[in-house]
Amino acid sequence: MEHTAETSVIEDDWSLLSAIQPIPSINFERLMTYRLARIREQLRLRSIPACVLISPISQRYAADIRCWPLFQAHVPMTYLYIAAEGPVINFGSADSTNPAGFSVIDEARPARSLDYFSGGPRMQEDAVLFAAELRALLRETTDENQIAVEYVNPSATQALMNAGLRVVDAQPLMEHARVVKSEDEIECMKWSIAVAEHGVAKIAEVLRPGVRENQLWGLLNYANLANDGDWHETRLLSSGPRTNPWFQEASDRRIEAGDLVGFDTDMIGPFGYCCDLSRTLHCGPVAPTQAQRDLYKRSYDEILANTALLKAGRSFRELSEQGTRQPERFQRYSQLMHAVGLCDEYPRIPFWKDWNNKGYEGELEAGTIMCVESYLGEYGGREGVKLEEQVLITKEGIEVLTQYPFEDKLLA
Repeated sequence: MEHTAETSVIEDDWSLLSAIQPIPSINFERLMTYRLARIREQLRLRSIPACVLISPISQRYAADIRCWPLFQAHVPMTYLYIAAEGPVINFGSADSTNPAGFSVIDEARPARSLDYFSGGPRMQEDAVLFAAELRALLRETTDENQIAVEYVNPSATQALMNAGLRVVDAQPLMEHARVVKSEDEIECMKWSIAVAEHGVAKIAEVLRPGVRENQLWGLLNYANLANDGDWHETRLLSSGPRTNPWFQEASDRRIEAGDLVGFDTDMIGPFGYCCDLSRTLHCGPVAPTQAQRDLYKRSYDEILANTALLKAGRSFRELSEQGTRQPERFQRYSQLMHAVGLCDEYPRIPFWKDWNNKGYEGELEAGTIMCVESYLGEYGGREGVKLEEQVLITKEGIEVLTQYPFEDKLLA
């Protein structure tokens, strides 16, 4: 296929493979031991003897299982059994891909089919066998009949209940387990951010009139995959009039001179950790308009003000109540801020206007990493600005982990 200069403007950019600082040295045994201990702590706090993990995020956190995660998300080929006082058993693939070769998995067994693609008409029969095997495992370590399970079809839940087990949701315990990050997790996160910011720098480098949104988005994906990252949760990159309203994904639109270009990385990067960074760039060679500068400055100030609210021990309600409130003429983002780890995580802090419908009580803990969000676009306006910072809560204060600079010419 013949390519014109316009369509091949950012192809074969091998510099994406360079200019990355050395990969950090991570103590994987300590990392994985910590994460498994966090899960077992939550099981004990809830008096639950065992859990079954289906989500690829949960399996990566618990045992560094990295097998076909996007396929696993809709066709569950594996499931992980973790006892509060007992073994870790991987049903399905025993794959563990951490470089040190350390594994917390005690045993591997064949998996039962938990979806129609795998089991077809036999799915119900497999669900009965699945339930019987879990009941037998519980009897080896406890007299209790309670088990926490996440993301299974109703047939599996019904089979577990018919086997005499009391089924509870494993998602709350997993979300709370992941809240407080260890030093090793923070190093993993910093590396994922460095890779994402390398990709963002390449976007800024090639941004000019005629480049397509999809080409820019491809650079970020390339940087991630070339540095052993995984996937992007969204395709949020838009330009010009497609930046208002927000949540429009990358298209084949050609960027024009003077456009704003906004994006949200939503990147599940190296070691499985998420870089959730947003920036809005300006495409030259023309200068930004005063309206673009005003909108950008308002969003930038919102990020700074809401970041300053972060402190260990501060209540979720207090954060929501004190968060920036913009005039009603502006569209805003879907939330004020949220935690992040291997993906977007608990807690999620709504705007005060939404507290009664979406808010819940709690306090920020040291070791939590929060993403401070801002999107502003006037109703009926041409463009919008999306910004986001990733911030570590420490006992002493905060550390802003995302270092990619804001757009000076929009702040001038």
